[in-house]
Amino acid sequence: MSKEKQIALHLYDVIKRPLVTEKSQMGLQSNQYTFEVLPAATKADIKTAVETMFNVSVESVNTMNKFGKNKVFKGRKGQRQDTKKAIVRLKSGDSIAVGLGA
Repeated sequence: MSKEKQIALHLYDVIKRPLVTEKSQMGLQSNQYTFEVLPAATKADIKTAVETMFNVSVESVNTMNKFGKNKVFKGRKGQRQDTKKAIVRLKSGDSIAVGLGA
């Protein structure tokens, strides 16, 4: 496999899924999109992945870690998975077809 294909595969692995919530839908008005990403992904990785996958220009990337809660279900203790999400702001004029109506 060529090196270009390996890099592209890695970029497609960075973004797990778009997050569609009421709060993320409000961000669409200011050209912000929210994605769940790999916990090891850096802002530069996320920016490159979004620009490559959706053919848009990224203005900024903000990330946040969400640590898994300890839960008890039917007397058994467990822990939810840690996740990382990224809020990506696109340059004006660019858009991605993500959301409830897409």
